[in-house]
Amino acid sequence: MSYVDGFVAAVPTINKEKYLVHAKLCSEIFKEYGALKLVENWADDVPEGKVTSFPMAVKAKADESVVFSWIIWPSKAVRDSAWDAVMADPRMLPENNPMPFDGKRLIYGGFNTIFES
Repeated sequence: MSYVDGFVAAVPTINKEKYLVHAKLCSEIFKEYGALKLVENWADDVPEGKVTSFPMAVKAKADESVVFSWIIWPSKAVRDSAWDAVMADPRMLPENNPMPFDGKRLIYGGFNTIFES
């Protein structure tokens, strides 16, 4: 089964185009190192919760939008072997590909796929 890295971030709404440029470059890099697919989603119908929610999880401000993203890998082994290489790639350095959002509020993690339909 595939392996998935998932991400949720708060991005200043004004930075939508900058985020898209950033995401496209990251997509090229991750695919070079074995990722099968990258998906970026910009909030459309993401309500604020009372107990928890996407906006609350990333402490989204009124002028920010939530982004929900994932990377699909063929396996955890491929992901693990690629991750350090991706992070060491000069194109991923902040001066070459700055994150147009506050990375301290980025939520991420790796997931084993247990069902696909």
